[in-house]
Amino acid sequence: MALALTLIADTHLPRRAKDLPPEVWAAVEAADVVLHAGDWVDVALLDELERRARRLVGVVGNNDHGALRERLPEVARVDLDGVATAVVHETGAATGREARCAAAYPDADLLVFGHSHIPWDSVAPGGLRLLNPGSPTDRRRQPHCTYLTAVADAGRLRDVVLHRLPPRR
Repeated sequence: MALALTLIADTHLPRRAKDLPPEVWAAVEAADVVLHAGDWVDVALLDELERRARRLVGVVGNNDHGALRERLPEVARVDLDGVATAVVHETGAATGREARCAAAYPDADLLVFGHSHIPWDSVAPGGLRLLNPGSPTDRRRQPHCTYLTAVADAGRLRDVVLHRLPPRR
């Protein structure tokens, strides 16, 4: 059965924003699975996502401490309708990322990562798809805050869409 996915990372709540944008909450509630690639900062967001998402897969980021480190793994591995998926916060420098990640996650079809706040979509030699949703709350030097949606369907990832959020008021 096809699964609707919402991918987020680097939310940094409440330091960078008081809450996720309404568009992101709508995507969370519409998704079958939400993947969060770390840097939550406050455990309250983890609690709220667990409450509102049908299924949540998350990892700890370098800015996460306390209860977040106790409750979340550094790497999460899940099967999403035949798409072997790994979620991690950091993957290192952009240069050489595909080869490095293909070697580190040889059994994965999809690697979701965060840390840079820079959206990323590439395919490594051997077919590993690498996705970074950017950040829905802290665009840093990017033109927009962003998140991703996709569909996992019978071993294929399809309909990958980068969503650009309007500027916050």
